[in-house]
Amino acid sequence: MTDALARVIRRARTRGPVGERCDLCGVEIPEEHRHLLDTVGREISCVCQACSLLFNRDAASDGHYRLVPRRRIRLPDIATEGLGVPVGLAFFVPRSGGAVDAHYPSPAGPTRWEVDPAAWHDVVASCPPLADMAPEVEALLVNTTRGRGEYWLTPIDACFALVALVRREWRGLSGGTRVWQEIDHFFATLTEVRR
Repeated sequence: MTDALARVIRRARTRGPVGERCDLCGVEIPEEHRHLLDTVGREISCVCQACSLLFNRDAASDGHYRLVPRRRIRLPDIATEGLGVPVGLAFFVPRSGGAVDAHYPSPAGPTRWEVDPAAWHDVVASCPPLADMAPEVEALLVNTTRGRGEYWLTPIDACFALVALVRREWRGLSGGTRVWQEIDHFFATLTEVRR
């Protein structure tokens, strides 16, 4: 073993536990970092600032990897009844081809179905900010559970975080009290970001 390699190994051992790492280059990243969506595998990757800059334009990967935007906008009440949502907590993701998928978080993960195009068109016509949603990486997030009326244009990674929360906290048939407290906390801590 060379002296240089031995020094690198010693330094790595004395640094303590390693935090989260960029899924592309392996460099350690801060808690607040960007995400990429693999549009084929439908998976999110954590990326460092340098790697996120590589995917700042759609042409960087022919759309295979899309940089998840940071924009979050609280929307006015939207009539979503025609979208066929069987529950009060759901998110709607437009696809590049024009279709829209609806998902709702469940203890088994997200359940998905395709939204009627005419119904989606009516929702977008009633709420202009939805017209410029970035396909694949932004969603309309809806919470009408337990008398709530919350509507957000949000990045897809926030929706995936909500799915993980529901999977982690759900107990029994109705979810238990803890899951609903956590869902309320999730929405209470959403803040608007317009960039």
